[in-house]
Amino acid sequence: MQPNMTWDVKEFTRAAEVTVDELAAYVDQSQRGTAPVLRRRPPRELADELELARWISEGGMTPDDFRRFLGVYLREGTRLHHSAYLGHQSAVPDFPAALADFVHGATNNPMAIYEMGASAATVEFEVVRWMLAKVGFGAGGGGVLTHGGSLANLTAMLAARAAAAPDAWTEGVPRDLVLLAAPSAHYSITRAAAILGLGERAVVPLEVDGLGRIDAARLPAVLDGVRRSGRRPMALVAGACATGTGLYDDLRAIGEFCAVNDVWYHVDGAHGASALLSDAHRHLLDGIELADSVIWDAHKMLRTSSLAAAVLVRREPDLDAAFQQQASYLFYGDQGFDLAGRAVECTKAELGLKIFLNLAWRGERGMGEYVARQYETAHRFWELARNRPGFEFPYEPESNIVCFRYGTADQAAIRERLMDDGTFHLTSAEIGGVRHLRVTVMAPATDDRTLDSLLHHVTTLPSA
Repeated sequence: MQPNMTWDVKEFTRAAEVTVDELAAYVDQSQRGTAPVLRRRPPRELADELELARWISEGGMTPDDFRRFLGVYLREGTRLHHSAYLGHQSAVPDFPAALADFVHGATNNPMAIYEMGASAATVEFEVVRWMLAKVGFGAGGGGVLTHGGSLANLTAMLAARAAAAPDAWTEGVPRDLVLLAAPSAHYSITRAAAILGLGERAVVPLEVDGLGRIDAARLPAVLDGVRRSGRRPMALVAGACATGTGLYDDLRAIGEFCAVNDVWYHVDGAHGASALLSDAHRHLLDGIELADSVIWDAHKMLRTSSLAAAVLVRREPDLDAAFQQQASYLFYGDQGFDLAGRAVECTKAELGLKIFLNLAWRGERGMGEYVARQYETAHRFWELARNRPGFEFPYEPESNIVCFRYGTADQAAIRERLMDDGTFHLTSAEIGGVRHLRVTVMAPATDDRTLDSLLHHVTTLPSA
C-alpha cells in the first residue's frame, strides 16, 4: 500500500496553532525585553540540542515534538523586536507580513509566470505601481520585485548595460564601459560589475567629502577623465542613504549632472527610499525622480520580512531590455502579464503580498510614521550622547543610522563585549579609515530608556 502524501489537515491545524502560540510568546518576550537580544552558541552545540541529525535521519516529528523544537530554535538567535536590537538593517517584521509568509508557505505560487499565481502577480503590479508613484516616475515607469537589494542592483545595472550597449547580451560586454560609484556604495554594486563582466577595475571611484558623500562639484572632472581615457560611463550610482553612515547624497545635483551629460543615473535607495513616506524626511530624497533607475528594499524600513526589494525604472522599456531570454517551455506567444522577462529569478515568491498586507493594515501614513519615529529616535541618541565625555560623533544623523566612538579603545572590542552577554546588538563601520560603533534603530520598542542604558553600558565596560 502506497503511503498517503497529501496533507493531514487536522495535523496541520494543530501544528499551526503551536506555531502561533510559540511565535506570539517569542515576540512578546522580545518586545518586553525579558530575554537577551541575541544568543550565538557554537553550531555543533546548538545542532546537538536541536537534535538536527536525528530528525533529518528518522523524521516522525509531531506537533508536540515541534513545540519543543521551536522553543529551543526561537531561544537561540537574534530578537529583532527587542528594544536593544540596534544592529543590521533587517526589518523588524510587522505581523501582516508574517501572515503573507504563512500564506506563501502553503500556496507556493511562483508568480513570475502569471498563470502560476494570478492573485500574487496582480498584487505585485499594484504595489510596484504605488512605489513608482512615490518615487515620482509616473505612468511611463516600470518595475519588478526581487529577492533582495543585491539582485535589485544587479537588475538595474543590467538595464543600464542594455541602454549603453544593446548588443551586450549576445556579443559580450564592450571593454570601454565603466561604472561610476562612491567608495561608500554598497558592495553589491562592485559585485554587479564583476558579474556583468565589466570587472571590479571598471568601477571608477567618485570624489567624496570626508563623510563619504558624493561631491557633485567634482563630477565634471571625473567624467572628463573617463571620457578622455576612451571609456564610457555605463551608469553613475548615488546613495540614498549610504549603508555605513545613513547619510544621503545630493540626489538633485547629481541627477541634473547626469541628465546634462547623458549618463544613466541609478539611485540605491535600498534603505533610505522609505523616507518618501515621511512628511518630515522626504526632502532627503529631493531629486530622486531624475533617476533612470531606483532600488527600494521593503525588508528594511517597510517592516517586511526578508526578502522583498523593488527595481524601479523611469521608462518601462528599459527594464524589459535588460534580459533577452529564450526558453521554449516558458516564452511562447503572448503571455500577457509574465514577470520572468524582467527579473533574474524565474521562480519568484509572492513578495508583493507582504508589502501589500503591511500597507493594508497600517496604511501609507502608518508606515511613514514608523519611518519618522525610527529616524527621530536615532537623532535622539545623538542628542543624548554628543555632549557626554568620551563620546565622539562624526556627523548629525539624517536617518535611523548613527556612528560614534567612545574613548580610545578598540571599538570592535567594545561591540563584542556588549554582545557577549546578549545585552545589546550593535554593528560597526569605518569612516575615513577609522572604526566606529554603529547604531541602527529598527525596533519600535527602542526608546530613551534603551538609549540611556546603552550609553551607561558603554561607559562601564572594562577598558572602554
